Amino acid sequence: MAGLSILARSFALLALARTVCSQSVQPLPIPNSFPHDYPGKPNGDFSPEWQNYYLVKDGSLPNVTFPLSRNWAGSITVNRTNHPNDTLFFWAFEHKKGSLTSNATDEPWAIWLNGGPGASSMLGLLLENGPLLVTDNGSLRSNNASWANLVDYVWVDQPVGTGYSTAESDGGYVFDEDEMGADFLNFLRNLVKIFPSLATRPLLLTGESYAGTYIPYITKALFSTPQPPVNLSKIAIGNGAIGSVTEIELLPAVSIIETYPQLIGYDAEVYQYFKTQAHLCGYDFNLTYPQQGKFPSVGDPSPPTEPFRATALAKQPSALLKKRFNALIHAVEAPEAGIVRRDADPTRAEVEAREQKRRAWLAKKNSLLRNRDLSGRANGTIDPWYGCFLTNEVQDYALNFSMPWNLSQEIVVPSLDDYGPYNVYNLVDARAPPLAIDPSIFLNDAKTKAALHAPTSKNWTLQINYPFNSSFTHINGSNPFGDPSIEPVAFLDDLATNATEHGVKVIIYLGNDDSVVPHISSEISIQNTTFGGIQGFTRKPDTPWYDDSGKFAGVVHQERNWTYILVAEAGHEVPEYQPESAFVMYREFILGNNQTGLLTNSSATAIGGEDSSLVVGPNNILFGENSILYGSGTRTSFYAAPSATIASWRSYFAGVVATESAAAASASATAGDHASSDGIVSFGEARVWWIAASFGVAAALTL
Repeated sequence: MAGLSILARSFALLALARTVCSQSVQPLPIPNSFPHDYPGKPNGDFSPEWQNYYLVKDGSLPNVTFPLSRNWAGSITVNRTNHPNDTLFFWAFEHKKGSLTSNATDEPWAIWLNGGPGASSMLGLLLENGPLLVTDNGSLRSNNASWANLVDYVWVDQPVGTGYSTAESDGGYVFDEDEMGADFLNFLRNLVKIFPSLATRPLLLTGESYAGTYIPYITKALFSTPQPPVNLSKIAIGNGAIGSVTEIELLPAVSIIETYPQLIGYDAEVYQYFKTQAHLCGYDFNLTYPQQGKFPSVGDPSPPTEPFRATALAKQPSALLKKRFNALIHAVEAPEAGIVRRDADPTRAEVEAREQKRRAWLAKKNSLLRNRDLSGRANGTIDPWYGCFLTNEVQDYALNFSMPWNLSQEIVVPSLDDYGPYNVYNLVDARAPPLAIDPSIFLNDAKTKAALHAPTSKNWTLQINYPFNSSFTHINGSNPFGDPSIEPVAFLDDLATNATEHGVKVIIYLGNDDSVVPHISSEISIQNTTFGGIQGFTRKPDTPWYDDSGKFAGVVHQERNWTYILVAEAGHEVPEYQPESAFVMYREFILGNNQTGLLTNSSATAIGGEDSSLVVGPNNILFGENSILYGSGTRTSFYAAPSATIASWRSYFAGVVATESAAAASASATAGDHASSDGIVSFGEARVWWIAASFGVAAALTL
C-alpha cells in the first residue's frame, strides 16, 4: 500500500545516498500530461453551472452494481502562471441527497489526501474510507464504514501530476511544499466557485502518511492568507510524516520490537543489543508529562563504516536507488518473483540451521557490545554494517531468524507498493506474496475515465516518484524524495499557535501495527510542540476507547484542542485495516467532539479514566497481537509462540521497565537517561528456543 513509499520506509543511508544519487542517477524524461475536455464543458470561469458537467452519471461506472450517492469528479486548474495544464483531480461524494449542492452554512465537509509523495488519493477512496472499495479479486463493493456516510467528502489527487492530476513537464511540477500549498489554495478557490456552500462550511482537512507534510503546509498557507477560500475547522493526520526522517523511520526501532517482540523471537539478548545501539545513536528520548524542555535534533544517522559499503551502493542502478532503498541496505536487490512457497512447517534440520546462524550473529554482536563504552556516543561502538539504520537491521533479523518471517524469501510488488513477508505497513501480516489489491484495472477502464472526466493523456498509477522542481535530480538539502522543504515539526510551534488563535483543532491518530510511521515518532512531535501555552501533553495518553460493539479499540488523549489516538490492531492505513474502529474514531473524535480522554483545567485525570497498564515503558508501548498471519494465496495460518514464552517475555520486559523507571526517577531528565547501560540481560531458556519448542504446534489456525 502506498503511504510513505519504500524510499521513506528505509531512508537508507541519507547522507551517503545523496552522494550516490548525484553520481549515478541518469536524466529521465519528466511525464507530461493535460486534462481532457468532455462534451458539455461550460465556457468561462467556474460557477455552479459546472456541477452538471462534473456529475458522475448514474450507471456510468463499470461493474458498480450497488447504489452510490451523487458524486462529481474531474480536473480543476490550479491557476499556475504559464502552466495552464496543471490541474488537481477530485472525486466528491455527498453524504445525503442535496447536501453538497445545498446552501447550508454550518454543516461540516471534508477533504482526504494520501501521501507518497506522489501517491494518489484514489488509494484512500478505493481501499480505505471511500463509498466503494476494490476487493482482492478486482470486483467492487460498497463500504458501510465509509467516512462519506457522515459528511460530504472530497478525495483529491495532489500535488499536480499525481494520480489523475496533470502537470506540464517543463516546470509544471511543484518546486516544494510551499508551492504545493499555493496550488492547493487555488484549487480550493475554484472548487468553492462550483460548490459555493463549501466556502463557509467547516472544513475537516484529513489525510495520512506524507500528508503529514502536506496538511501542515496547506494549513500554514491558509493561516497566512488574508481571505482564505475555506473555513478550516479541524486537521486530522494519520500515521503522518510530521517529524524529521530520522525521527520517523530510525529512532523507533526499539519501540517496534517492544510492540512485536516476535520480530526477534522474544530474545532478550537481541533486544539488549538493539537498545544499546539505539542509545549509541542517540535514539532514546525520554517522554515526560509535562515535558521537560525541548528535544535536541537527532540529525542524520551515522552511516555504515564497512569499507566496501559505499562502493557496493554506488553500483546499484539509479531506479533501484529511488525504488528500493530497502535493497540498498542489503546492498543487493531483493527478489520480486520466485518466492519459495511452503506447504508445511520447516523441517527440524532447517530450524537447527537457522538457530546456528542466529547464534553466530549473536556472538558477533556480543563481541561488538563487550567493547562498547556507553559513557558517550563518541566512545561507543556502532554496528559497522548498519550504522544507525536500526529499523533495517530489525527487518533483516526477522527475515533471517524469526518465525514466521523467515519462512519465505522477500517478495515485492513495486507497482502496488506491497511487500512480504515483512510487511512494514502492517507487521501482523507476514504473507508472501502479500495480498495485492489493484485499483488500476477499474480506474484505467475507458468507461471509468469517461465517467470521471479523467484525463486521457495519462494512465492512473498508484504512486509516482515525484519530480520536485520538474526534475529527478535532487537539489542540495532535499530529503530522500527530492523534497527541499523543511519538515513540519520545524514550524509546528508557530502552526500550533495559529491553530489556537483560529480555533482549529488538531487530531493525530496512528495504527499500532505500523512500522513505517510508528506512534512514538508522533508522540515525540507532540511532546516537542507548545500548544495552548504549554509544551506537550501534561498527562500520559492511557485512556481506553471502544468501538460500537464494545471492543477495545485503542488509547485516546485530549488536551487544549489537540487529540492523540492510537488505534489497536491497525496498520499504516488505519481505515483499511480496522474500518469499524476507524469509522467510530472519525465519527466521535474527528467529526464529533467526544470527550473521552479529555483533560480539562478542573480535572486531575482524563475523562473516561486512565489505565496505566495499557501503555507501558518509556516508549508508551501498546502490546501488539500474539498471532502473526503467514502463508500465501488461500493457504494461510496464524503463527504464535507458546503462552509460556509470551508470559516470560512480558515478565522480563516489566522488569526492564521497572529498572529504567527507577533510574529515570533518580537522574536528570535528559535524553538517554532511561537507556540500559549494563551488560546483556539473560532471558533464560525461554528465549529463542520457542521456535523449536513450538515446532509443529504454532500453525494451528488455518483459514
